[in-house]
Amino acid sequence: MAKSDFFEKVYEVVALIPEGKVTSYGSIAKAIGAAKSSRTVGYAMNACVKLDRDLPAHRVVNRNGVLTGKHHFPGQGVMQKLLEEEGLEIENDQIKNFKKYFWQPAVNESSDS
Repeated sequence: MAKSDFFEKVYEVVALIPEGKVTSYGSIAKAIGAAKSSRTVGYAMNACVKLDRDLPAHRVVNRNGVLTGKHHFPGQGVMQKLLEEEGLEIENDQIKNFKKYFWQPAVNESSDS
C-alpha cells in the first residue's frame, strides 16, 4: 500500500470519530487492516494537521488516552481545548475516564482481491 493510500485510509476513519469521543492510533491501524502500523498512523496524523482538511485530528490519542500529538497543533493547548469543548476532562495531558470516551472504529474485513 502506498503511503498516500495508507494516509487516506487513516483520514477516512478519523472523519468518522463522533464528537465527544476519541480513538487511538492502534485502533485506527487495526480498522484499516494494518494492525502493526500505529506509528505510521501517527505520521499520517502529524501530516494531516498541516493539510487544509476538516478532520477531527484532536480526537486521536495514544492507547492510554494521552494527548501525544498535542505539539503538532498550532498554538499552546489547542488539542486539549478542542477536547474540553466536546465535554472531555483532561488532567496532565491525559483524558480522565478514557474508556468512557473511547470509540472503537469498525475493523475493515474486506480484501482488495
